[in-house]
Amino acid sequence: MTEPGVMYLVAIALIAGMAMPAGALLAKIDNLQPQWLEQEIRHGVMALGAGALISAVALVLVPEGSSHHSPLTGGLCLLAGALAFMALDRYLAAHETPASQLAAMLSDFIPESIALGTAAALGGSTLLIGVLITVQNLPEGFNAYREMQSAEGHRRPSKLVLKFAGMALLGPIMALVGYYVLAAYPLLIGGIMLFAAGGILYSVFQDIAPQVRMENTWLPPFGAVLGFLIGMIGYMLEGGG
Repeated sequence: MTEPGVMYLVAIALIAGMAMPAGALLAKIDNLQPQWLEQEIRHGVMALGAGALISAVALVLVPEGSSHHSPLTGGLCLLAGALAFMALDRYLAAHETPASQLAAMLSDFIPESIALGTAAALGGSTLLIGVLITVQNLPEGFNAYREMQSAEGHRRPSKLVLKFAGMALLGPIMALVGYYVLAAYPLLIGGIMLFAAGGILYSVFQDIAPQVRMENTWLPPFGAVLGFLIGMIGYMLEGGG
């Protein structure tokens, strides 16, 4: 990839990461239709993230990761990812701290940023992966901010937004690691993608999907459909369909 191409990769990774502080800023708005923000909008944003996560698994991580593995090794990588995220989930539940929310958010963002860099090195669809990471980081930043703000009772919530902005820099760093270091090892990259896919699937059905549904309203689950639709359209526009 040429130097402009590397800068393009860095820009995509940074924009995807900045969706986290953008979600936090959105969560700070509590004086516009507060009931909607707390109920329909919040549930809809969570569903949007779930749909984007599932589309990332179905359209990017599993297809590209499995191309470098046999069914046996690919299945083991996927299972390992789910088990690892389950262990992390149990650890975070046993240590109720604000930092645990950051760890949960980064557990998705870091491996996907690595996958973004390796996809660029191998000629894959960086734009699609970047869009999917962006769409999922927005609701994750939204929910992580609100949970941390509630737990810590921050008097200066802007500090949380700055923390999220700092974490966005991990995107370009991990993307460059994937591009320059890991791209020469397609078997390892495929394993990372499948590992991340297993962890994402666990997270969606353990943490996000159970919280989406609300009584007497059917709009929030539609957010999941919308999130998946975004991924599908991007996949088709890049010639995947």
